[in-house]
Amino acid sequence: MNQNATAKGTEADCVSRSFCPKLSVAEDPVCGSAHCQIADYWSGELNKKQITAYQASKRGGYLYCELREDGRINISGKAALVAVSDIVAEL
Repeated sequence: MNQNATAKGTEADCVSRSFCPKLSVAEDPVCGSAHCQIADYWSGELNKKQITAYQASKRGGYLYCELREDGRINISGKAALVAVSDIVAEL
């Protein structure tokens, strides 16, 4: 489970840091899954559907988050592909 810290930003709508010590991850460089929660929170606080977030880690980066009408959140930004996999479910 990630532990997130967030605050209102000046150059972005919000800034954050994301830690996961239980999985031996000192700090996630830029965490898309954490920003599903962070963007939802700041959307309500700022009354905005589109949030620009900055994760202030050593390799930090910007995330562009959009809250959709169906309750989902679109997140975009620069990314590095680290794995490709298929999930197969037996029915």
